[in-house]
Amino acid sequence: MKCGLIGEKLGHSFSKEIHQKIGGYEYELIELAPDELEGFILSREFDGLNVTIPYKQTVMDYLDEISDLAREAGAVNTVVNKGGKLYGYNTDCGGMKMLIERMGIELSGKKAFIAGSGGTSRTAAAVCRSLGASEIVRASRSGRNGAKTYEEAYSLWSDAALLINTTPAGMYPDTDGMPFDISRFDHPEGLLDVIYNPLNTRLIQDARSKGIRAENGLYMLVGQAVLSSELFTGKKAGEDVIEQIYQELLSEKRNIVLIGMPGCGKSTLGKMLAERLGKQMVETDEIISQEAGMSIKDIFAEYGEQHFRDLESEVVKRYSVKGGAVISTGGGAILRKENVEALRLNGVIVFIDRPLDQLKATDSRPLSNDRSKLEKLYEERYQIYKDTADMIVKTGGTKTDSAEKLWEALR
Repeated sequence: MKCGLIGEKLGHSFSKEIHQKIGGYEYELIELAPDELEGFILSREFDGLNVTIPYKQTVMDYLDEISDLAREAGAVNTVVNKGGKLYGYNTDCGGMKMLIERMGIELSGKKAFIAGSGGTSRTAAAVCRSLGASEIVRASRSGRNGAKTYEEAYSLWSDAALLINTTPAGMYPDTDGMPFDISRFDHPEGLLDVIYNPLNTRLIQDARSKGIRAENGLYMLVGQAVLSSELFTGKKAGEDVIEQIYQELLSEKRNIVLIGMPGCGKSTLGKMLAERLGKQMVETDEIISQEAGMSIKDIFAEYGEQHFRDLESEVVKRYSVKGGAVISTGGGAILRKENVEALRLNGVIVFIDRPLDQLKATDSRPLSNDRSKLEKLYEERYQIYKDTADMIVKTGGTKTDSAEKLWEALR
């Protein structure tokens, strides 16, 4: 059985991994230029397809039958070849509905704001209607294709209960993008960003910093994939399959970021953790030293702290967009907001809280190379570490005991 995902650019996609976890059929990523789409579809040399940007609407022109739900959504993301006839479905609707319900958002009688004017925005609108939303607005910069401009939406729908981003703004590799300004809304109950790479877009981070429940599109992606697989194979998946695959994928893609004082054991614990989890180990200080061709101490001495911090920010940004790693940061990495935002893109941030009396001053660390400097640094940074961390792990004693505490906290 030959299945796959078609789209113009698929470097960000997790779909192949998900369908391999579901199992039972061949699944490939198939990048198509716009002028290749018609020939590929009409060749019918496939059993089942998923469809992504920018073909969810265009593909409808080449299908023999389209489900009522897909017509209502104005988009097809699943195509099944049944004896040479092509049938179009929309499983994105089911995946998105599952995610909104999982978030605990009750939309009945409330407003929904949707950023974007493409096929996924129409899917989101159909889902919000099915959940009883009283008003739904789709917005874009241009205000074309039946959408309002963002300024119009801010003015008339600032009391929206649910905010949904269906644009690619913030998606890997352009992770700095922000599709709209959350502060222009009054008291939204939740935000859903359909982007899943990175796991925590700038938009999601902004929402969470304001106390708004925010989720990425990974659960939706897994949900729609499982629903698609049922259409491909004709077999019903178990109820727990979606949650199981979601948790596995989240664990595989998420970075574990270790922060803390110089000498707290980040590197040692990071290596032990990476080996246990089968993840890549990334030590930012080590990478900086290798690429500069000199020690951290010499970088400070020759170029100063500002230059070192600039090098550090570049390395943090480069490795944070990649998933599936344990990242051990330098003691001062969290002093720059841009570094913290980058580390959060795919990471859970863990503060390795080792007692001051178990930290040692060493000559290799320019800002803590004697006891008085170390104590001063601890006093200055301790609260920053606590405020930055998603999780605090108090360590001490042997490295084995500390590693076990870290492992148990992450579990």
